[in-house]
Amino acid sequence: MARILIADDSIVVREYLKVILERAGHQVIAEATRGSDAFQKYMIYQPDLVTMDINMPDMNGIEAVQMIRSRFPEAKIIIVSTHGLKQLVFEALKAGAIHYIIKPINEEKLLVAIESALV
Repeated sequence: MARILIADDSIVVREYLKVILERAGHQVIAEATRGSDAFQKYMIYQPDLVTMDINMPDMNGIEAVQMIRSRFPEAKIIIVSTHGLKQLVFEALKAGAIHYIIKPINEEKLLVAIESALV
């Protein structure tokens, strides 16, 4: 069981992810709607893993990944985004994300990515 922070500005996506994660035995310990909020909540809760959207107000997901990883290099962050552009995937991975999942969310792919990230 992992302690997970969900960062996405869509309540629908956050609730959907929460259902998937909790059904798989993980614990959602916090949610964030902004990139800066994700960073603050990471500092407070230090989760085992973060799911991060790219498009969020005030600071995008790639900037949030960079900020978290600069302070916590061991952070495990999976991008979950509607954007599958090769350049964005490259930027996210270069920033320190360990996986990139494209929405609509495929539950099996997400859970496999989470399990491989936690090994």
